[in-house]
Amino acid sequence: MTGPAQRRWPRWVGHSASDPLGSILSGFPLVKKIRMEFQEAKIPTMYFIGVSTGASSSVRVFPNWAQLLGLGECRLVGLDFPLHDDPQCYRQVVDFIKSDPLSLGALVTSHKMDLLAACSDLFDKMDPLAEEMAEVSSIYKRGGKLIGRATDPVCGGMALENFLAPAHFHETGADVLILGAGGSALALVWYLLKGRDDVPARIHVVNRSRPRLDHLLGLAAKWGGAERVAGYLSSDQPDIADVLTGQLVPGSLLVNATGMGKDSPGSPLTDEVNFPERGIVWDFNYRGQLLFLDQARAQKQDKSLRIEDGWDYFVIGWSQVIADVFEIEIPPRGDLYDSLSRQALELR
Repeated sequence: MTGPAQRRWPRWVGHSASDPLGSILSGFPLVKKIRMEFQEAKIPTMYFIGVSTGASSSVRVFPNWAQLLGLGECRLVGLDFPLHDDPQCYRQVVDFIKSDPLSLGALVTSHKMDLLAACSDLFDKMDPLAEEMAEVSSIYKRGGKLIGRATDPVCGGMALENFLAPAHFHETGADVLILGAGGSALALVWYLLKGRDDVPARIHVVNRSRPRLDHLLGLAAKWGGAERVAGYLSSDQPDIADVLTGQLVPGSLLVNATGMGKDSPGSPLTDEVNFPERGIVWDFNYRGQLLFLDQARAQKQDKSLRIEDGWDYFVIGWSQVIADVFEIEIPPRGDLYDSLSRQALELR
């Protein structure tokens, strides 16, 4: 981890579609420290704003995706920032993308709310959900204007429907427990309340900090979930996630939306946690330490758990942001999507 004096030096990871090595030796990503001094892009460039972008399957598979999608000469550049970084760092990268002609846009992960809070005035247009949720995951341009969009409500919903039965909550009386209250958690609450007919009777949300939890609860009330959504602070009661997990009724959905296991080590649960019978355990992460999934796997047989990682969420999310950035259509299902997923799996 970099020290305080290096905090404003993000990590740069570049992959070129026309040159798969992109000045990369022996197939490994080019990684260098930069002091937020960007050079004008020479070819169409998409950025990936995250925490550990070099470990993502996206940087390895992007050249293949670009070829499959007919994007021509282009590249993906990853930029790593510490969680909750200095707002000025977010402003510098967004301002650069806005002003540089061949910098076409970016996918944002882990910094969705912090980035928008720091840069809202730099966008010429925001989609309604991005404004309402105060988070942005897709940055792109149209007609010289910089646009921000919240893709998670739709993409997360699509991923959920891949494994959750249409009438699951009605038939089982199951609840939902979401660990974390960031952009992805907020998007899932929106989808559970507004995106499907089968709404859970109760949605529990646990978070470490009050501001984001209060933001989520306020929006949930606006979406008609005042009586359905309850919030808990883990800073007040460190074992609250374990307690709530142990109280879930059979068939309940338990979600890790904290980033722990990928962006930071560990799990929001302890090893003493008691998962619900026939529970559905979903980690938004698909890579990293994945301790949360290991804890679920240890009880999978005894509790008849269904365990899902974030792979579909990853592929759907990336395909939709690439579509925004390069002004193309990528259906979230069908032959083209299946080909994108297969290529990513080969390099996972």
